[in-house]
Amino acid sequence: MSTGDLLLVGTALIAAAVNGGLGYGFSSITVPVALLVRQSRALNPALVLLELFINALALVANRRGLAAVLPRVWPLVLGAVPGVVLGSLALVSASPGRLKLFTFAALLPLILLQSAGIRRPIRREHAAAVPAGAALGFLYGATTISGPPLALLFNNQGLARDEFRAALSLFRIAESSCTAVAYLALGLFSTESLRLSGQLAPAVLVGLPIGYTLLRKLPAETFRRSCMAVDALLVGFGLARSAIAQEVATPALAWAGFAAVVCIEAALIASYLRGRTGAEATT
Repeated sequence: MSTGDLLLVGTALIAAAVNGGLGYGFSSITVPVALLVRQSRALNPALVLLELFINALALVANRRGLAAVLPRVWPLVLGAVPGVVLGSLALVSASPGRLKLFTFAALLPLILLQSAGIRRPIRREHAAAVPAGAALGFLYGATTISGPPLALLFNNQGLARDEFRAALSLFRIAESSCTAVAYLALGLFSTESLRLSGQLAPAVLVGLPIGYTLLRKLPAETFRRSCMAVDALLVGFGLARSAIAQEVATPALAWAGFAAVVCIEAALIASYLRGRTGAEATT
């Protein structure tokens, strides 16, 4: 196994553990690293196959909460279907690099605000759901990344942990299934993508239960903060990689920005933990 293959397997193991604990994050972690050694047209179909399996497991694990979140998720799914088709066509016709760069740059400040405990729930949720679903579907079809903005949306709307997991699993099984069909119709599944999917599958099988075991007992607010902290690191890393790849920033500047995100997030987490410890001490 080459150095590049070992890097991919190690990344997939970590990404699967994060996904097992939080319900998302596999592609968001894997893609920025994997693009160092693989092209999007081979990588994306491989990840979609793996995410079909991951999301199917999540759907079964969270089946008790599906009825409660279905009215809130189905409009998102309705919008995701045409979004996935357009995103898949974008993958075929153009590089998704600029899309990733724009998405990461737009998401990062919103995620940091939510990490600080600031939320502004959307009052007309159903009216906003279809266009939001279309945007998420387009992003997933083009890049296989939609977890951070989806988690941002659900956290912003104040979903409880069980509802959050159920809503994530329901939407993500729908978008990954639609994307698999779109990729199949466009002839994107190749021998290389199938081989890559099989190569990463053992790491996924090991990582998922590790993450689920480690994070399932977190208190609800700690879980939400953990989601946003992981989001910030994923998006900050992706932004640095995208800025370098698109030549809009030097490597030194891009990684300095990522280091700043790490420091900000560490300070926010430390502040939250101090407040939580203080609250427990007074009870």
